[in-house]
Amino acid sequence: MTWKDEAIKHIQECMPKESCGLLAIIKGKETYWPCKNIAESGFEYFVIDPDDWAECEDTGEIIGIVHSHPVGSCYPSDNDKASCEHLGLPWYIYSVENKEWHNFEPCGYKSGLFGRTWIWGKYDCWSLITDYFLEKKQINLKFWKRPKNMKTFCKNPYFEEVLSGSGFIEVSKDNINNDDVLLMQGANEKLNHVALYIGDQTILHHNIRQLSCRELYDLKYIKLTKKVYRYAA
Repeated sequence: MTWKDEAIKHIQECMPKESCGLLAIIKGKETYWPCKNIAESGFEYFVIDPDDWAECEDTGEIIGIVHSHPVGSCYPSDNDKASCEHLGLPWYIYSVENKEWHNFEPCGYKSGLFGRTWIWGKYDCWSLITDYFLEKKQINLKFWKRPKNMKTFCKNPYFEEVLSGSGFIEVSKDNINNDDVLLMQGANEKLNHVALYIGDQTILHHNIRQLSCRELYDLKYIKLTKKVYRYAA
């Protein structure tokens, strides 16, 4: 059985939602590594469970991303192209409807800030902040290497240290300006999420289980905001 056969078996088990997995070299052999899709809406996009990614990375060398399109063609969406470009890995897409495969590689596609697939350490809330400042402000923020396991970070998040070390200073929550970074409290009551205030009562952020997006800075997010940081370097 080939790795594509293994992938199709997993795809069928995940229907009607999108499946996701990794192609890896394990013990000298191309191997399909099934992953859990933890997206809020697994019918329209996928988010690879960071624990599955870390386990595969510890076991072998990841050489590709595999996922399904339950409906429609096997050709990549703009989000697929953007994520492929950012990760720097080949992508393999299987159309369940047409029973066809399509693969593609990074080719210089210009990815935007919206509609990104969440991948820990690669496409997450902090990488969205750094990409925004680089694209919009030509400011190259300090690189921060995440722990391999997201749970390790969530138990002891250190965004305050990261922000201070990247040229940000803390300011009053009562005086939020455009391009301020909002440090928010997550489900475990830790300060483990950052969002960017972009004006007009709107934030740009990338939550786990979601695509990166603009959202109204409403009462829910105002209550979750515990600290505000402003770039001052």
